[in-house]
Amino acid sequence: MVDVSEKRETVRAAVARAVLKMAPATLRVIRRGNAPKGDVLGVARTAGILAAKRTPQLIPLCHPLRITGVDVNFSDDLRRGELAVEARVLTVDKTGVEMEALTAVSVAALTVYDMIKSVEKGVTIAKVQLVEKTGGKSGTWRRAGRKAT
Repeated sequence: MVDVSEKRETVRAAVARAVLKMAPATLRVIRRGNAPKGDVLGVARTAGILAAKRTPQLIPLCHPLRITGVDVNFSDDLRRGELAVEARVLTVDKTGVEMEALTAVSVAALTVYDMIKSVEKGVTIAKVQLVEKTGGKSGTWRRAGRKAT
């Protein structure tokens, strides 16, 4: 594990994103909130938040951090059959929360799949990626084409 003892505590944030691809009819089921297992987005949001908080237990050598905020949000494109998951994680600590944000969107996306697999088994989870991080010695980084949040 990397020693962060000498690093300064700073406000840090990270935003990650994942995209699920499915049939538009499947996305309609999610939108209506009447999937066989219930409210897909509500359960996936909760799963993502819990996953962010458990990242050091899941990823070896990840530092346990004092997470001060986690938001998990969804947006969709019915025509393309895409559901985007975005997580923003905040802390005031000695190291960043990129892994927490990536874990949050990954688990939220897996939860969507689990809750909708009886409707469509061919749902694809794609483009899990960090889109922005702020704070710390390295400052701000944004994926090309990303506007500041």
